[in-house]
Amino acid sequence: MQGANDLQGKITRLFAERLNLDIPSAETDLFESGALDSMGFVELLAQLEGEFEIDVALDDISMENFRSIERIAGFVEARRRAKEIV
Repeated sequence: MQGANDLQGKITRLFAERLNLDIPSAETDLFESGALDSMGFVELLAQLEGEFEIDVALDDISMENFRSIERIAGFVEARRRAKEIV
């Protein structure tokens, strides 16, 4: 299982390399800072699904799950664990 810091690092690189966004810290509020808007959010979901081989269902889309890199990492980890159980 991937460590939380490693997963956060991967997500930070995803933001930098695929979304062209430099996020200062894992705790930065992505919506309040203006880093993510509605179009960026849709692109983020697509990138997360592809990179981490997870499915993001409509029921999973709560802004609280995607407010920061730290929360995104927790969400991705939970989805990966759920996938292993099924």
